[in-house]
Amino acid sequence: MTTVGAVTRAALSARRGPLLRLAGWSLAEALPAALTGLLTARAVDEGFLAGRPGVGLLWLGLLALAVLVGALGTRQAYGLLGEVVEPFRDDLLRRVVAGTLAGASDGRGDDAAVTRLTHQVEMVRDTWAGLLMVVRGFVFAAGAAVVGLLSLAAPVALLVIAPVLVGLLLFAAALPAMVARQREYVRAGERLGRDAVVAVAGHRDVTVSGSGDRVVGWLGDDVDAQAGVERRLATMAAARSLSLAVGGWLPVPVLLLAAPWLLGQGLGPGALLGALVYVVHGIQPALHTLFQGVAAGGLRFVVTLDRLLRTCVPPAEPRVAAAGSPPDPAAPALSLRAVTFRYGPHAVPVLDGLDLAVPAGDHLAIVGASGIGKSTLAGLMAGVLRPQSGTVHLAGTPVDDLDAAERAARRVLIPQEAYVFTGTMRDNLRYLRPDLDDAAITRAADQLGLAGLVTRLGGLDATLRPAGLSAGERQQVALLRAWLSPAPLVILDEATCHLDPATEARLELAFAARPGTLVVIAHRISSAVRARRVLLLDGEHAHLDSHRGLLDSSAAYRELVGYWEGERVRSSTSPGRSAPLPSGSAPRSSP
Repeated sequence: MTTVGAVTRAALSARRGPLLRLAGWSLAEALPAALTGLLTARAVDEGFLAGRPGVGLLWLGLLALAVLVGALGTRQAYGLLGEVVEPFRDDLLRRVVAGTLAGASDGRGDDAAVTRLTHQVEMVRDTWAGLLMVVRGFVFAAGAAVVGLLSLAAPVALLVIAPVLVGLLLFAAALPAMVARQREYVRAGERLGRDAVVAVAGHRDVTVSGSGDRVVGWLGDDVDAQAGVERRLATMAAARSLSLAVGGWLPVPVLLLAAPWLLGQGLGPGALLGALVYVVHGIQPALHTLFQGVAAGGLRFVVTLDRLLRTCVPPAEPRVAAAGSPPDPAAPALSLRAVTFRYGPHAVPVLDGLDLAVPAGDHLAIVGASGIGKSTLAGLMAGVLRPQSGTVHLAGTPVDDLDAAERAARRVLIPQEAYVFTGTMRDNLRYLRPDLDDAAITRAADQLGLAGLVTRLGGLDATLRPAGLSAGERQQVALLRAWLSPAPLVILDEATCHLDPATEARLELAFAARPGTLVVIAHRISSAVRARRVLLLDGEHAHLDSHRGLLDSSAAYRELVGYWEGERVRSSTSPGRSAPLPSGSAPRSSP
């Protein structure tokens, strides 16, 4: 399993350039911290105490110039922070979405995914940014102060560094307990979020059953548990205070007590004042920011990121086999071998041991009663769903060995609810083929008989808004997009259900004439009549034959055809009606 350390190292390694620029500007930001004590000492010893106030003001003027350089460094450093943080956040989002989709494809629900996707990812992103700035600030500010102390006198530096190191050790010793408390806090938040989703989703049942008080008490226990964890987490502030007292405040009395000895060794009053300035304005604020930042943001970062990595999966990387596996022209366009799929570990299989081969250039229609598993089969064919057993191959390559781009190049799936996004008609039509010119789009629209639709919606430059389109218009836009895609395999999952039979027939025949392979999840039996082969799912077996062959051999198929014929006769007296496949009562069972 990926660890927090591995992920953070990879994130830092991937952003080496911005990090180097951030370090450069951090040096500029640390310039005042490095020079404050030294220039103060020079201004006092060589200027004001020596009776030369002009010299003292000159040294202080140099200090003011250093402050301006430091301010510029701070401005540039914060600007570079986004270049390091935002790509890390994007990677986390991909992991959460990939893990959630993988769980959903296996039939596992996960209500806590909402908490991870919203609250936890944003928490990691914010704390990662804060942690970077805190650690960066401590390293450069404390380092600059130590360099300044050494420039004054080595004994002074040793008197300050010793308690600082002790304070850091005390803080490090308390970190394991802080991590444990923070982990409890994250888990309590997940439990509260998950239980709240369950309670809200079932609010009607709760109201009807009169269980409101019990549910409130149930959620109240989660709230109390989270509050208790927060109180225990707050007690760790004592450890931070002790560490800061030792590392940040103890050097001040140490220097004051050692002042007579240091002055006796030839150290000037200005140098002693400069050392105190380094401690009070350099080391002490740097330690305070470090302890506060690590204890607050750092712990949340480590624990929350660890929790995310345990429940998510990294974005899929292309497998080596896929990179060297071009489509096999001799292989079937699509094949399923002993495929079994069920929604949930204890559910009845929707498909059980299904074998199917679809040769290149075939036109296959899949029919069956509503709920029998046709759309599930379409999802398996496209690689959107994963079977519990068996394999699905696209042009000879297992679909799991193909990354998203390679799957998109080999197949296109149009579901019943067609996807149209807000954007121009042109962008909607060519986002699977960004290189297409307008002439190619226009020729395709003419071939599918959709030129009138494009014109009526305002042309290629018109902005489409999904809410402003009918379901049939969205389906026609999606079908034209599928026609334009480079994929040789087209899977239409009731993609014409909102169109009239004549338009459906025209579009299906156009897709059948398109080079490649066509699989149609039929909404009407007429789709099966037009197909070269028909796959019937009847709840017990899968029957594969031509339309005529199934009429001769399958009573279930004859029943579907008879139902459709009867509906067609009845619908002929009701304009606008079309006859869908029946919502049969057959249970989902093994084909």
